[in-house]
Amino acid sequence: QVQLVESGGGLVQPGGSLRLSCAASGSIFSIYAMGWYRQAAGNQRKLVATITSTGTTDYGDSVKGRFTISRDNAKNTVYLQMHSLKPEDTAVYYCYADLRGTRGEDFNSWGQGTQVTVSS
Repeated sequence: QVQLVESGGGLVQPGGSLRLSCAASGSIFSIYAMGWYRQAAGNQRKLVATITSTGTTDYGDSVKGRFTISRDNAKNTVYLQMHSLKPEDTAVYYCYADLRGTRGEDFNSWGQGTQVTVSS
């Protein structure tokens, strides 16, 4: 069993910054990729950013140049630094991991989500 625990969400004014963290724990052999999706009210879940175990990153078009994803492999933790936040960034942010468990199985795991609200 694997758990992903997110932290760092909250209320911020437009133009402000937030940093999200997500720590994976449990029966983990290795983690291939980690990342973040977000889901605004009434919308589908969309990619925010991903990072592989070797540091290759990918970003959704709407966050390029404003958000930075990073990862601490030793801690099985992924971070999302968000700058120049806009009201349209308001959403529940979900952490995920593509990983191999200790029994050799490959699967995805998701966090419970953390709310980010950008409003004055």
